Amino acid sequence: MHPVQSPKSKVQSHLATDCARTAPRPWTLDLGLWIVLLWLGTTLTLPAAAPVKIRLATLAPKDTSPHKSLQQMGEAWRKATGDQVQLTIFTDGTMGGEADMVRRMRIGQIQAAMLTVPGLTQIEDSVGGLQFLPMMFRSLDEFDFVFEQLRPGLEKKFRDKGFEVLCWGDLGWVRLFSKQPGHRIDDYRKMKVFVWSGDARSADVMRALRVNPVPAEQTDVLPGLQTGLFDMVPSVPIYALAGQFYGPASHMLEINWVPLVGATIVLKKSWDATPVGKRADLMKAAAEAGKEIRSQGRKESDEAVTAMEKRGLKVIKPTAEDLADWVRFTDEAYPKIRGKLIPAEMFDEVSKLVKEYRAKAK
Repeated sequence: MHPVQSPKSKVQSHLATDCARTAPRPWTLDLGLWIVLLWLGTTLTLPAAAPVKIRLATLAPKDTSPHKSLQQMGEAWRKATGDQVQLTIFTDGTMGGEADMVRRMRIGQIQAAMLTVPGLTQIEDSVGGLQFLPMMFRSLDEFDFVFEQLRPGLEKKFRDKGFEVLCWGDLGWVRLFSKQPGHRIDDYRKMKVFVWSGDARSADVMRALRVNPVPAEQTDVLPGLQTGLFDMVPSVPIYALAGQFYGPASHMLEINWVPLVGATIVLKKSWDATPVGKRADLMKAAAEAGKEIRSQGRKESDEAVTAMEKRGLKVIKPTAEDLADWVRFTDEAYPKIRGKLIPAEMFDEVSKLVKEYRAKAK
């Protein structure tokens, strides 16, 4: 027999049964709630992305304007990315010569470098058209015109080879510094001439032109002059002043030999690791650094001559006859340079652009 329930007892019984049926169980919480909780837990414990560390090497002496421009670029990168891109700069050739820097980049010891054309040609031959043509450019304005036409194509070639060009720059004209005074090419044929170590093609061209090249690193210039390893060094005045090799090489021929051109490059792999949304800011800071290096470098190279003259440097100004002799020399040199030191296609393009600029300037 079943106990008899009162109407009130029946209602309470039904309510208890309905509540039991609808009450949530701990193991049947809403799936969406579990997903939210899981996402929050993962997000809160996810470690921050590791910063991109870029080690950059250069021959530029510490505290010179190129070094300071790179420092400003690095600081702008740090601020723009909230410390996610960190630049460390090694100056004074502490990572070796430019060929060494390229080698170190290839094996990942450093990720970036500020290189002049001899170093850049370790990666891409055609860039030699900017610097390996003695007396090709009559003025820096003429050079600037030619460079801007060549720039997009050169940057693509570097990109295709795994390097991103951050910025370009130059330090004005290379002059000829020597122990003994020199006026014409025959004077320098009697001297031992510094040439970049590893730049075998430049040395071959010099020998073909009856000039005696002696390969060495940039860091060996001063001791090389002091020990008699070589007698003449082509250099921009700002480096001659900073490296103090205007002391043993106390004569400078004031001739517009070639512009000293360079570029700051970074491994594309490292560049691709930087925050995508910040790359425009990074490239803008790099472009500003390149512009500053160019303007300051040209200005300071001129000022360096004045400073060195006060310390004993003898500046030799070529006569019209001297310049005519150098023009005859370059006429002899260009056929040996085309296709040997510079790809024939690039040589022809530079020559065409120079003629185009001069035709417009008339």
